[in-house]
Amino acid sequence: MSNKESRQPERLDPEIVLAAYRLGLFPMAESRTGPVSWYSPDPRAIIPLDAFNLPRSLKRTIRKGIFSVCLDTAFAEVIRLCAHRDETWISEEIERTYVELFAKGYAHSVESWQGALLAGGLYGIAVGGAFFGESMFSLRPDASKVALAFLVDFLRARGYALLDVQFMNEHLRQFGTREIPRQEYLARLGDAVRRDVRFLPA
Repeated sequence: MSNKESRQPERLDPEIVLAAYRLGLFPMAESRTGPVSWYSPDPRAIIPLDAFNLPRSLKRTIRKGIFSVCLDTAFAEVIRLCAHRDETWISEEIERTYVELFAKGYAHSVESWQGALLAGGLYGIAVGGAFFGESMFSLRPDASKVALAFLVDFLRARGYALLDVQFMNEHLRQFGTREIPRQEYLARLGDAVRRDVRFLPA
């Protein structure tokens, strides 16, 4: 199995997207209006929930209370801002599909607010005890990092077993992110999605 899987030029069906996540696949587009392909990276990047590294400077930012953090209050705006960059894999079709998944209770956002300003945040998909982090954005320094730190604490408290961040990069490496082989990832994934865990109470 390669990192890049079969192309999906038609409309993304939310149920197919959820089924794909349970199998370790996720969609990415070539551009804002480009076709969508399925990916299953090997190795796969995860943030161990029991070994999250909180950088000292971020601890200071959190202590200062610069941002207030909320869940699911501005999902559509979060994904729109995540997509708003020169090069993006979040196509218009992906954005529409994930807004549908939010309405169905599977997609979620974590938002850092500075007063009335949505200063940063992230979004992802929750299935069982697995959370699949998709993208982040920041309009103010450290805003998305604060959202990520909040998410990790929240997932721990809710009994989640897996925080998948797909690909390693230097931004994620500072938080203790590590890469694991696909087979190990799939074993962890299978255990996580079987857990009876809810992101928010029904």
